[in-house]
Order: sequence, then C-alpha cells, then structure tokens
Amino acid sequence: MLKGTTQSGFKFTVVEENLDDMELIELIAGVDENALLLPKLLNKVLGEKQKKRLYNHCRNTKGVVPTEAVSNELTSIFDRVKALKNS
Repeated sequence: MLKGTTQSGFKFTVVEENLDDMELIELIAGVDENALLLPKLLNKVLGEKQKKRLYNHCRNTKGVVPTEAVSNELTSIFDRVKALKNS
C-alpha cells in the first residue's frame, strides 16, 4: 500500500500492485483522447470510495466537480506515488 497526500491535501491510498496493470496503461493512454475514460481510470487507481472522496475534495462552491481539478489531483497522485516508490 502506498499512502500519500496531494499538494491540495487529498489523502489517498493506492495498492502498489494495481499500478502494474496493462489495462491501467491503456486507460492512461486513452484518457487524453477520450476524457470519458477518466472516471474508469480513477476507479482503477483509487477505487469507488476514494473516487467519491476525491470528487468531494474537488467540488467547488457551486457543487460542481471541475474536470480540470480532478485531472490535476490525479496527476499529483501519480507524482506522489512515483516519489514514494523511489524513496
């Protein structure tokens, strides 16, 4: 288990062996061309419960979960996971 916190304060846990998954690689590669894959990618990395917590973390004052905020958080999660694996 890799536990970390993003720059904005979102606390997450990722199962390390789930990162070595060809389906995850395909989702990462496809999300740039098809943003509709982002929720599936989040489920694969975080699981449903953490995805919902991430959405609430990113939710703005109008109740909207901005796609860019979620995408930035996912990037931060991957950066933090990389740092954790290298330490």
